[in-house]
Amino acid sequence: MPDPSVGPGQWWDAFSLRGEVALITGGGSGLGFGIATTFVKAGARVVLVGRRKQVLASAVQQLGSAASYEVCDITANDEANTLAALISRQAGPVSILVNNAGNHLKKTAVDTTEQEFQSVLDTHVLGAYTVTRAVIPAMLERRHGSILFMASMTALFGVPKVVAYSAAKSAYLGMVRSLACELSPHGVRVNALAPGWIKTPMMLQALESEPERKERALSRTPMGRFGCPEDIGWAALYLCAPAAQFVTGVVLPVDGGASIGF
Repeated sequence: MPDPSVGPGQWWDAFSLRGEVALITGGGSGLGFGIATTFVKAGARVVLVGRRKQVLASAVQQLGSAASYEVCDITANDEANTLAALISRQAGPVSILVNNAGNHLKKTAVDTTEQEFQSVLDTHVLGAYTVTRAVIPAMLERRHGSILFMASMTALFGVPKVVAYSAAKSAYLGMVRSLACELSPHGVRVNALAPGWIKTPMMLQALESEPERKERALSRTPMGRFGCPEDIGWAALYLCAPAAQFVTGVVLPVDGGASIGF
């Protein structure tokens, strides 16, 4: 049963996002779109942020009137405050932030250049940090907010040829714990998801070109199948909803058991 402090109403109110404004970076496709879909179903006002206007516009058309978008490159760090202010004027103060935007690099450590390594860190770590910093003041002022980082299995166990990506996602875990300790006393919860192999176009394209890798991924996933973007969306909904009002600083794997499989 939900804690009575969630408020009066039916039990499913504990999973409602009515009245919330969610900013989702990289929300036009893949996992970000899966999260946006579930958030809209739960009653949130969703603002998608990304670099590709056409992709964002198509996503908003599918999501309906509860969604809008802003074109922004989160690596343009000096634009984060402007973005937060713009969304606040148009949709309301951001009460949920999902740091989902990212880039990927598959190379051996020896072949990964300093510039490539830095690019991955700039997008995942510094980009997420500047957007997070931009929305924190309004959350603290209202003593209400939820910040979610999209971590990865690469932050939980070793995966070859993704040293830059693994470093970036591992940095998220430290950010989550530190921010949770700093912000949670003031009504702002901070958590992370660690997705497993999820059927996004990017993952499917990568695995179809490497049948052996596909079989290896399935063989080490106890549930014996890949997840779908809405699996991540429902987990994100839980962590950002009143149902998780006493949950902060956690990293929740959504991976069919891959992180504990053998």
